[in-house]
Amino acid sequence: MNAVDTVKQILLQSGSGWVLWFLGFLSLISAAIIVERWLFYRSRGGDLQAMADRLDARLSVGDVDGAIEELKRSESVAGAIAAAGLRLSGRGAAAADKAMQSATALERGRLEQWLAYLGTLGNNAPFIGLFGTVIGIIGAFEELGHAAPGHGAGATAAAATQVASQVVMARVATAVGILVALPAVAAYNYFQRRIASLLSGTEVLSNLVLAYLSDSGLGPPEGGGSRGAPPPVRGEPSPPMAVPALGRSRG
Repeated sequence: MNAVDTVKQILLQSGSGWVLWFLGFLSLISAAIIVERWLFYRSRGGDLQAMADRLDARLSVGDVDGAIEELKRSESVAGAIAAAGLRLSGRGAAAADKAMQSATALERGRLEQWLAYLGTLGNNAPFIGLFGTVIGIIGAFEELGHAAPGHGAGATAAAATQVASQVVMARVATAVGILVALPAVAAYNYFQRRIASLLSGTEVLSNLVLAYLSDSGLGPPEGGGSRGAPPPVRGEPSPPMAVPALGRSRG
């Protein structure tokens, strides 16, 4: 028996039924991921307008700690990124911007979790179904060989029934493969758009934080201490500058 006959016998003995069970198992995992991701994105959204108003109210009075706590309570992607920038507000706008970029990369990784499975399943489920179809077609041709002339009328009728069964199973495997792929592809595309929407919405709060930092700075400077003496009131004279005494020149 050569290699081709060996592979053919293995495929015929396994049949195409296991392909349907395998596709069903993959479909259950896909459904679980779709539900989990939908709930996760829903919890990480939030009302950006309301959060921006509350953040503006806090920052306008210099309440950085209160702004951070306000953002943490929202549990949104935009709130987590803006809070990361506020935690480094004392180091200046550049440090806060880098912190928010780092938080954005971290949040993107969390948002894209499990999406690779949906994309892979959407691309390969039809091929898995096609593999079951190929196994069914091989079985059908094998039964057609049994129905060749010289096997008797009873054998021919039985072989025709087996051929019909194999062909139907082959068609079902292809249909199930496509049926599993369609929801996975649709969910993958929808979640990608949802991620893009969530990340683009983070600019609402991050730009607000950078606007306050670029204006006057928030939080204590490096090394602690106060932010420095307040500027003189308009209309009052500035204090005179101390002029160092000049040493007596040598005559």
